[in-house]
Amino acid sequence: MSSVTVEVSQNGGSGTSKNVDSSNIAHELDEFDFSRLPHRLRNLNLERQRSADQRPLAELALSYSPHPPSRAENFHRPFDFLDSVFSPGKRSGFNTPRSLFGYGLNHEPNPMLAEAWDNLKRSLVYFRGQPVGTIAALDNSEENLNYDQARGHNSVFVRDFVPSALAFLMNGEPEIVKNFILKTLRLQSWEKKIDRFQLGEGVMPASFKVLHDSTRNTETLIADFGESAIGRVAPVDSGFWWIILLRAYTKSTGDTALAEMPECQKGMRLILSLCLSEGFDTFPTLLCADGCCMIDRRMGVYGYPIEIQALFFMALRCAMVLLKQDGPGKEFIERIFKRLHALSYHMRSYFWLDLKQLNDIYRYKTEEYSHTAVNKFNVMPDSLPEWVFDFMPLHGGYFIGNVGPSNMDFRWFCLGNCIAILSSLATHEQATAIMDLIESRWEELVGDMPLKVCYPAIESHEWRIVTGCDPKNTRWSYHNGGSWPVLLWLLTAACIKTGRPQIARRAIELAETRLSKDGWPEYYDGKSGRYIGKQARKYQTWSIAGYLVAKMMLEDPSHLGMIAHEEDKQLKPVLRRSASWTI
Repeated sequence: MSSVTVEVSQNGGSGTSKNVDSSNIAHELDEFDFSRLPHRLRNLNLERQRSADQRPLAELALSYSPHPPSRAENFHRPFDFLDSVFSPGKRSGFNTPRSLFGYGLNHEPNPMLAEAWDNLKRSLVYFRGQPVGTIAALDNSEENLNYDQARGHNSVFVRDFVPSALAFLMNGEPEIVKNFILKTLRLQSWEKKIDRFQLGEGVMPASFKVLHDSTRNTETLIADFGESAIGRVAPVDSGFWWIILLRAYTKSTGDTALAEMPECQKGMRLILSLCLSEGFDTFPTLLCADGCCMIDRRMGVYGYPIEIQALFFMALRCAMVLLKQDGPGKEFIERIFKRLHALSYHMRSYFWLDLKQLNDIYRYKTEEYSHTAVNKFNVMPDSLPEWVFDFMPLHGGYFIGNVGPSNMDFRWFCLGNCIAILSSLATHEQATAIMDLIESRWEELVGDMPLKVCYPAIESHEWRIVTGCDPKNTRWSYHNGGSWPVLLWLLTAACIKTGRPQIARRAIELAETRLSKDGWPEYYDGKSGRYIGKQARKYQTWSIAGYLVAKMMLEDPSHLGMIAHEEDKQLKPVLRRSASWTI
C-alpha cells in the first residue's frame, strides 16, 4: 500500500474512495462545521495571572476532582478581548487591521514585509473550498520531478506549516490553522501500511497532497506517513508539532472547544500512547531513527537526537493542559507527569555541556560499573572531537546532539536548543548559557545568513560513513552545516524569552540584507552561509513565514505566549553538574 487516499466530489456528491471505508468518508464530509464556533481575537498579556499551562505540573496532575473548573475559565483569564469578531470574508490581504502588511516596526512602509505576506497568501492550499495549509515552495523556475513528487504542488508538510500557522494566528486569521488541525487529525485515523507492515495508530502524516481532477470534478487527499519519504522513515516530529500547534491555537484564540472535541482528545492520546509505551529502554528519552525530524536524511542522529527529545518534552507539557482531566485523560496526565520529571532530569544532567562538564568528560574513567559510576554511558575521552575545545566559550553552554551508550554527539543543533529554551526544558541558567554561546560564537552559528541548522559540518571520511556519501549533505550544505532562514523565528522566540531581543534583531537585520533579494531560498551553503544552497528551492514558504513570525514577535512580544512555557519549579531537580553559571 503506497499511500492513503480519499476522493470526494467537489460539489458534495458521492465520489470514489480508496483504503478508507464509506463511514469514514461520510464522516469526513460532515464532521466539522467551521462556522459553529465563534472566533474572538484575544491578545495575550504575559504579565497577568497564570493560565492553566503556567500552573505547576504537580498541581495539574494531583488536583483532579469529579467537577473541575471549566477549561474556558482557565484560558480566558489571561486574555484581553478585542471588540472585533473574526470574519474570514473580511479579514484578508492588505486591509487586515492587525497585520504587518507592508509596515515595519516603526509603522513605516516595508516592501519586504508586503512581499512576504503576498507570497504566504499565494502558498495556501485549498480542499473543498477551505484553506488547509501551505505548500512547501512557490518556486517554478526549474522542473524537478523528484522534488515535485516529494514537496511539490499542493503538498502540505506538517513541520513546514508550523511557522505559517503561527504567522496566521498572530495576524488574527485562525481559521486556516483550525482547518489544518482537523484535516490532519482525520488523516491520523486512516490505515497506515508500508510494505505490508502496519504503523502505529497514532502516527501523524509527514504530509498530504490535494489532487484536483477537473474532468471528474473531484478532489483527492493523499497522505504520506513515511512510505514516500527519503529512506522511508516515519516522521516522529509530526505528532509533536501537531500537539504544540493545537496549544498555540488555543492560547491565541481562547477557543478551548477545539481541543476539547472528542476527536482531538483521542488524537492526542494516540500520539502519547506511542511515546509513553513501556519497553526495554533504561532512559526516558525516545529512541529514534535517522531522518525522523527536520533533518530528514541520514546525518548520524540515530539514537536520542536533541530535536526529538526537546519536541517530546514540549508536546508533553502542551498535552498536560489540553487533555481533559476525566476518564482516560486523567490516566495520561499522570503518566505525562512522571515522564516529564524523568526526562527533564536526564536531559539537564547528561545532554548539557559547558566548560566544566567538558573538562569532566576529558578526565573520564571508563569501564565503570554499578550505580556509583560517574561515566554512566561509558564514553571514551579519546572520542572527544578537537573542535569542541575551541568552540566552547568560557561562559556558555548547550545541549549536545545525542547521548547514548558509548556515544556523545557534541554537535550543536539549533532547533533542539531553541525548543529547549521555549519549553523550559532548559533551566533559566541553561537558557542564559545558550544565549551566551550564540553571542560568543556568532560567526560560526550565524555568520552571513542566519542560522546554522547544526555545527560543525562533517567531512571527508566521516562524511562518507555518516551520510552514506550523500551528495546533498556535503560539508556546509543543507543539513550538514547549512544555514536555514526558517530558524529565525525560533531564535527570535528564544531571545525574547531570555530577555535578549537585541540578538534576534541583529540576526533579522542581517537576513533582511539578502533574503528577499535572493528569492527567499530554503537554505544557504558555505561555512558562513554566504551562498544560496546548491539545490535550494526559492520562495520557500517556511523561510518566508519564519521571517514574518520573527518580525511580528519583535513588534509584539506577547505573541510568545502561544508557543513558550514558563519554568515549572516541580521540574527543577538538584543537578550535580555545572550549568555555566557562578553560584
